[in-house]
Amino acid sequence: MKTFIKVFIVSFLFFIVAYYLGGFSYIKDQGLSVKDNYDFGFYQAENIPDIILSKIKTEAKEDKTFTSLEEAKELSSRVNFLIVGMEDVRTDTIIFASFNKDTKNIDMISIPRDTYVHRKGHNRGEERKINSVYNDHGIEGVKRTVSYILGDIPIHHHIILDYKGVRNIIDLVGGVEVDIPRNMKYEDHTADPPVYIDLKKGRQVLDGKKALDFIRWRKDNRNKGYIDGDLGRVKAQQQIIKSLAAKVKDNLVNIIISGFKHVKTDVNLLDAIGYGRDAIGIDEDNMHFSTLPGEAESRIYNRKLFSYFIYNKSEVMKLVEEIYNVVNN
Repeated sequence: MKTFIKVFIVSFLFFIVAYYLGGFSYIKDQGLSVKDNYDFGFYQAENIPDIILSKIKTEAKEDKTFTSLEEAKELSSRVNFLIVGMEDVRTDTIIFASFNKDTKNIDMISIPRDTYVHRKGHNRGEERKINSVYNDHGIEGVKRTVSYILGDIPIHHHIILDYKGVRNIIDLVGGVEVDIPRNMKYEDHTADPPVYIDLKKGRQVLDGKKALDFIRWRKDNRNKGYIDGDLGRVKAQQQIIKSLAAKVKDNLVNIIISGFKHVKTDVNLLDAIGYGRDAIGIDEDNMHFSTLPGEAESRIYNRKLFSYFIYNKSEVMKLVEEIYNVVNN
């Protein structure tokens, strides 16, 4: 399960949660009526997403332009999140997600877990990877590190994912439809728990377990995998996102109740309501993905060889300025 897509799925659901809370709050504020029967504090109606959208959906505005990143930091309406998936005391997955409240765009930068960072007093090879920061400095330390890498961009909130909920959420929406490009089989009886993947080629609806198998699969036991390497895996991940995004709004209430408990965040209810009002109208076309610019490199520390991802500072700044719509004259 070591892939950014699971984090994205639940982070996307976070925005759906905010969307629903904001819509519900707005309806109450305006004295609008949807239906009288309710449960768990939420009004129940088969078409409640459409009712909310018809009442409070707003049009996206044109993006503001800035002459410098410093100006953009001060004046931009963006709200930035750090989304992490944990593996014991290490951050297995790290994503910087920037939500533009004006344009309704969400720009995401995946930070490789092996990204090289050298912290004072942490000189061992394994301590020079970003995934080791959490163990020593907690989520705030990871936020500071990512902010530094991205040119001191502010990170306003964090979201920590519980992987256990992803499978349940996919089952909750009735599975996801994908087109599996090839037969996929893999076994690892030494893993805890053991791994057994057996998927057949073709279009089909996958339940939660099989969807995660589809995401996880890299290669078979003969070391044969996608022809285009990790790009093939990215395509598989994108299929899951699109299929899930198409189904979540029809299952909002149950997803909120079942899914949100698997997310730890510092976003309070009032903030969620505010973001929800701004998030109305978001769809998959508003979501943009990129990976931290850089390349893999091996280095030796204490006679041990370590693999790192060395980020390219100048290319990183170009990416951040593009996200913030900084126009250099």
